[in-house]
Amino acid sequence: MWKWVGVLMMTMVVWMTLGCTQQPSGPAVVIEDKVYTVTPAEVKVKAGIVTGEVTEMKVTERVEKGSGTIVAPAKLTGTLKLKNVSKDQAIRLVGGKILYIDAKGQPITIEATRTEPAIKFTTYGAAERLDPGQDATQKLDVDFPAEALKAKKLKEIRLELVYIPSPYKEESVNFTVAIGGQ
Repeated sequence: MWKWVGVLMMTMVVWMTLGCTQQPSGPAVVIEDKVYTVTPAEVKVKAGIVTGEVTEMKVTERVEKGSGTIVAPAKLTGTLKLKNVSKDQAIRLVGGKILYIDAKGQPITIEATRTEPAIKFTTYGAAERLDPGQDATQKLDVDFPAEALKAKKLKEIRLELVYIPSPYKEESVNFTVAIGGQ
């Protein structure tokens, strides 16, 4: 009996060693970034008491070299810098949304399998609250519709900001004091 167990174990070891070896794979697939420039790459923005700029804008999609197969759909990246220009109101940045507008003034819809391009402001370090004169910087990395990559299709990008203004006052209070024994 032990002889058969030994033979069976030896057979399994040989089978696992020789039978489970990986077959040589085909040539490695090379993935590259296809970058589309956005003109202008920098723009000034103003929404109520918030001003700022969007810089370093570009659209990137990942494609398989040779076949041109899209591996990762297009994304718009850049940097959003906002400043509270109010003299007497603080603001709380709630969020934002990006719309891609075509030549007819209509929004270009994002494919159903992708997420709507939304901006969520970071909450660590109170970056979502801006007192008068303060600014905040936020990285953009949002989905970009494939339809907008077609020639002459995209006319403009609309940034919709949501913020809550609140009164902001600085006042001084003086009070009389005495030090013991005087």
